[in-house]
Amino acid sequence: MPLLYTIGKLTVGNAMMLGWRPHVEGLDYVPRTGGVIFAGNHLSVADELFLGSVVPRHLAFWAKAEYFNGTGLKGWFNRSLMEGLGAIRVERGGGRAALTAFDGAIPVLKAGDAVALYPEGTRSPDGRLYRGRTGVARLAVAAHVPIVPVGMLGTEKVQPIGQMYPKPARGVVTIKFGKPIETEGRADDRTSLRALTDEVMAEIQKLTGQEYVPRYAPAKPSAS
Repeated sequence: MPLLYTIGKLTVGNAMMLGWRPHVEGLDYVPRTGGVIFAGNHLSVADELFLGSVVPRHLAFWAKAEYFNGTGLKGWFNRSLMEGLGAIRVERGGGRAALTAFDGAIPVLKAGDAVALYPEGTRSPDGRLYRGRTGVARLAVAAHVPIVPVGMLGTEKVQPIGQMYPKPARGVVTIKFGKPIETEGRADDRTSLRALTDEVMAEIQKLTGQEYVPRYAPAKPSAS
């Protein structure tokens, strides 16, 4: 496990557990070994911090490239945080560059590591759960790893869209893990991947109780 990740996880994890004291349910569903994808709803930038603080193993995130390119104090903070948490850089402009993180995650998963993804592709603008994109299903099937659904509740109160840092708010965050969804033997055609993605989103909705919106979340560069 990279030293920077270990230091970052210990620092962030201790801060989250002591400063915010999130409630955790279903931790027994988290595989202790082997490749796995954690797929959750996305309400806040703080989702990564809380999820990383409670999962008892190395956990890599996909994070937009902007978090690595910023300048000034905010840029340094975001870059240090992403590197400390083991984030995987994602170029969101499309084409070959956008597939780099996907290609890089497959060997990571096959080597027995864990990756966290947000199928909605961006933070929910209104607290509802939007239609999932099929990348999570495509990656899981390609790497032959299970998907653990995750429900995040209350993180938007800790760090709402537009707020730079999490604010103190003990006891308002709940993290729920669902039963792993096995992908071994699943087909990788478009229809099958769509069905698997919808299955994952349905399990996330069960955990969160969010209203489901059967369309993709609107893209907002400044809030995703």
